[in-house]
Amino acid sequence: MLRRFLSLLMMAVLATAVFAPSVFAGDNQDLQFKAGFYERLRHEFWKNNQDMNSQYYGGGDRNFFRFKTSIWGQADYQEALSFYAKLTNEIKSYNLLGSSGRKMYYSDHRHWDPDEIIFDNLYLDIKKSSAVPVSFRLGRQDLLGLYGENFLICDGTPGDGSRTFYFNALKSSWDIDDKNTLDFLYINNPRDDIWLPVINEDKTPVALNVTAEEGYVLYLKNRSIKDLAFEPYYMFKREDDDYGSYYQSQTGKINTLGVFSKYITAPWTFHAQIADQFGKYGSEDRTALGGYLFADYDLKDALWKPQLSGGYVYLSGDKQGTAKREGWNPLWCRFPIYSELYAQSFQYESGNSYWTNLQMYRLGVTVKPTDKAKFNLSYSFLRANELVTGVSSNYNFSGTGKDRGQLILAKLDYTFNKSVCAYLLGEYFIPNTGNRGFYTKDADPAIFVRTQLEFKF
Repeated sequence: MLRRFLSLLMMAVLATAVFAPSVFAGDNQDLQFKAGFYERLRHEFWKNNQDMNSQYYGGGDRNFFRFKTSIWGQADYQEALSFYAKLTNEIKSYNLLGSSGRKMYYSDHRHWDPDEIIFDNLYLDIKKSSAVPVSFRLGRQDLLGLYGENFLICDGTPGDGSRTFYFNALKSSWDIDDKNTLDFLYINNPRDDIWLPVINEDKTPVALNVTAEEGYVLYLKNRSIKDLAFEPYYMFKREDDDYGSYYQSQTGKINTLGVFSKYITAPWTFHAQIADQFGKYGSEDRTALGGYLFADYDLKDALWKPQLSGGYVYLSGDKQGTAKREGWNPLWCRFPIYSELYAQSFQYESGNSYWTNLQMYRLGVTVKPTDKAKFNLSYSFLRANELVTGVSSNYNFSGTGKDRGQLILAKLDYTFNKSVCAYLLGEYFIPNTGNRGFYTKDADPAIFVRTQLEFKF
């Protein structure tokens, strides 16, 4: 009964946000409305990127289309309050879906399944004033891109892929002075959606997370020095063991202390982050270390305005035979932060997009042939810090060494106008199968290809 009531209420609020501007704009200038529409069209092809095995289709080989549709509405009252709601649906059509050790084609899988309509965002903003320099955002909200280049906070719902990224959260931002802002977040992300109605939920609910998750974050943004961002933080996350698997099969309590920094001294830009983790994994103590360092060099006066980039990523791995858990926990970054292809390659090692046990050396170049086009090409060499015992003979890790392999990534972005953009992404991974190889001799190269067209109105 409650779910039905909330569903009708939220639909009414959204309908009001969409249709009310013409009704209210002339009568009440304090109350403003706006609304919009979003459509994302994708085609994706996956080959071997979960199991590095050309002959085994349980590893998730896929060839499919996916269409994400969203409508949103926003109501603003003066400069004090704002309410935002967004509904989202994503349908998929599979031409190939590897599952249970066999190929599944059109006749085996639901085609153009309408799937669920869900509340992607639903939050209330209480804005700061001259008397109270604190703003609040309460409800379902996105945090992608807001904290430390997405290293630890970006996707609150990794289980549904890129359908949604939201967090059920309370966020407050305190402007200490004109150079310092302190954010506090409380996060509560269940395994599947129990907080808001799901429309057309006629099957098993979509698993948004491996387990139920809860967290607290204190994050300081400091701009006291010109061209330098300095952002220290503390994060606590609890992961339940219900439905848990791989590196989330036990209750987890993770404390993370770290700092992000970005310094611009043209033509150079330096990005760095380092974080220490401690806590519990079941009854075992946890200790881990993660971070990165990247440098960009801009040639803005040269043809096509190239940017050269290089960097290093380190995420500690779990040492076999010790009484502690040393593997890095990515917190809320179970997300393709470095690679769409290789995020999937953790599926049978630590969990889907569970970035850990990694060293990555990356070189890249980005050019802009026109004002509307951007092309990026990068090469990465990947290593493991620790050996991993494979969970099945079908998954081709670990070999006798720690060299994971080589990753080549190319991406072409094109912006037609402010409402329409597109990109083509291709990734190719060559697993190392030699004496120093992380993978066995049977491992095969992996491929990921995506074409995307995006409309925003």
